[in-house]
Amino acid sequence: MVVLFPFYSEDQRRHKTGCFRIALFLLLLMAPQFSSAQEPSTLEKMAAQAYDLRFTDSISSLRIQEEALVLAEQKGNKSDEVICAAYLAMTYRGKLDLKKFTYYTERAYNIANAIQNDRATAYANWTMGLLMSYIGDRSTALNHFLNAYSLYEKLQDYQHCARLGADISYLFSTGSEDKTKKYADEALRYAELTKNPESILHARLAVGSYLYESLDPLDQNSWQHTLGFFQKTLQLIDESEAAIVSKSNIGIAHLNIAALYMIGPKPIDEASFLSNLETATAIGRQYNFRNLYRSSLGLRGQYFLQKGAHRTAEKLFKEGIAYQLTLPYQDNDLFASFYGCLKDLAARENDYAAYYEYDQLFMKYNQIKYDENVQKILQNTDARYETEKRLLRIDQLEKKNELQKKINLLSYGISAVLLTGLVFMYRSYYYRQRYYQNREHILKQQQINTELKVQLMEKETLEALSDKISLERRLLQSQMDPHFIFNLLGNIQSMILQNDRLTAVSYLSKFAKLTRRVLEQSRQERIALEDEINTLRNYIELQQLRLNFSFDYQIDCEDDVDLHLKIPPLLIQPFVENAVEHGLKPLSDLRRGLLNIHFSYQEDKNVLICTILDNGIGLKESRNRKTADTHRSLSLKITNERLALMLEKNPYTKLEVLDMEPKTGESGCIVTLTIPII
Repeated sequence: MVVLFPFYSEDQRRHKTGCFRIALFLLLLMAPQFSSAQEPSTLEKMAAQAYDLRFTDSISSLRIQEEALVLAEQKGNKSDEVICAAYLAMTYRGKLDLKKFTYYTERAYNIANAIQNDRATAYANWTMGLLMSYIGDRSTALNHFLNAYSLYEKLQDYQHCARLGADISYLFSTGSEDKTKKYADEALRYAELTKNPESILHARLAVGSYLYESLDPLDQNSWQHTLGFFQKTLQLIDESEAAIVSKSNIGIAHLNIAALYMIGPKPIDEASFLSNLETATAIGRQYNFRNLYRSSLGLRGQYFLQKGAHRTAEKLFKEGIAYQLTLPYQDNDLFASFYGCLKDLAARENDYAAYYEYDQLFMKYNQIKYDENVQKILQNTDARYETEKRLLRIDQLEKKNELQKKINLLSYGISAVLLTGLVFMYRSYYYRQRYYQNREHILKQQQINTELKVQLMEKETLEALSDKISLERRLLQSQMDPHFIFNLLGNIQSMILQNDRLTAVSYLSKFAKLTRRVLEQSRQERIALEDEINTLRNYIELQQLRLNFSFDYQIDCEDDVDLHLKIPPLLIQPFVENAVEHGLKPLSDLRRGLLNIHFSYQEDKNVLICTILDNGIGLKESRNRKTADTHRSLSLKITNERLALMLEKNPYTKLEVLDMEPKTGESGCIVTLTIPII
């Protein structure tokens, strides 16, 4: 499900998450394909034109593409076979058929590697990048996209350069602002070289995306500059609308500028806002672009909610829900968004009965969405594992074939030498024959040894990959202790029963943010230190609530610590959990607990040192009580496994857990964690 502008509160929208860029990326990948700057073959034109029909006549589109692939096979043209298979892969991607998407992608990629044709290789890398992006392997997807991009540049195929530049910009959006801007600008430069309105609009949407992401709504000049860029985009649409096939892109452009007015200076230009929103709604309704139409309804509802027209906003939100119910599929993410808006409206009106009703529906669809996301993560992980295993096997077979060719060539050489020896040195035939036979035997033994080594490497590689996937799954499943969640929700329930609803809603919000952060960060290889600290603050504050505020905490960094340092996610939380659960919780009424987390940086070793100190009962007393303690820290065990993996790449990785008593005479525990920086 794609929602261009999620229905958040005013404060949340001003902090702009990455949803805008990711959603736009997914929509634009569905846009019609452009023809190449270089003259394509007849079959490539046939496949490309059929691909463009997928929105208006999907049956004919698929049939013609399959016919093009059959013709390429019959003619024995491997390059056209790769390109036709690539178009079929992209078509099945739009149909969300992962099995056929994977089949045609791997077929194109395997043939392209065998024939070494730049154009075919570019198409194959492009579709492989789309597959890797689809199953969540962003780094591999970027590598394939960049390979395809460089080949299209070499071929001077500016239409594809423009398209890929925009796609690469979206993939870089959450990792590198400089590269996001670089590739979006290059996409626009290439698109303007083609003078194709379709290409130019596609690239301008990518540039507009990073302008929107970097925008500070309180900066009048910045907002005016972004508005000018969007207005120029609309001017391009007015001048060339007939030449733009992707009507969805036109709708997105109008929706973008409506959203820009929404977060801009107050009071907003209501006439321009409503005009652009109405145009986007009309396009969504006319061409049955469901995501565009639903996003327009949500944005309009947010507008009336901010104006205080609660009944109009409520009507629009309910209209969006009713519209979704008429569709043949259930979009649980959208239901959760609309019911979340209705909750916000009920809270503003102090209608707690309605709030409770909407909250129940919100939690229902949010849980279904969460379950679907977890299942999709596991399915995509399995698909990625199978794809990587097949690609590894293909690489090994290619190396084996190369080795066999060398052995065959060597055998031919030996035969030639033997024949020459028979003609010119007949007398030494017997001895030379034995010499070459022995040498051939040695080569065969070497071949057998080489094959055994390849098999051993394959086994070790697959085992390592399996361990990594298993560790990722267990990490996702073990970040928060069920006792912590149960007790916390019990405390919040108690607040609600005591009519302390505002505090209860506040802590529910904190718990939702923590859950979302854990889910998002567990899927990333590295996150900024600042994000890790924010997650820790949220977690500790919820632990304070669970333990009736029986302890205080402090998080501080030395002056030379850069908060943008990249570290593995969710690495520190298990030790904080241990400090609270085994150190501070048992203090009871003896004294007030204190938790201190300190960060320092060693530049010569390029490591971040995290010190976690508590004034709890200490390690010795904790071990004495352990027999009666049912709490099991599965996440701490998994963290030790992660540290062991990092130790292989950085010898300074270290974990040290000590009692404070031998050093200071006070009870408590100190944990020192040395984390490598990339």
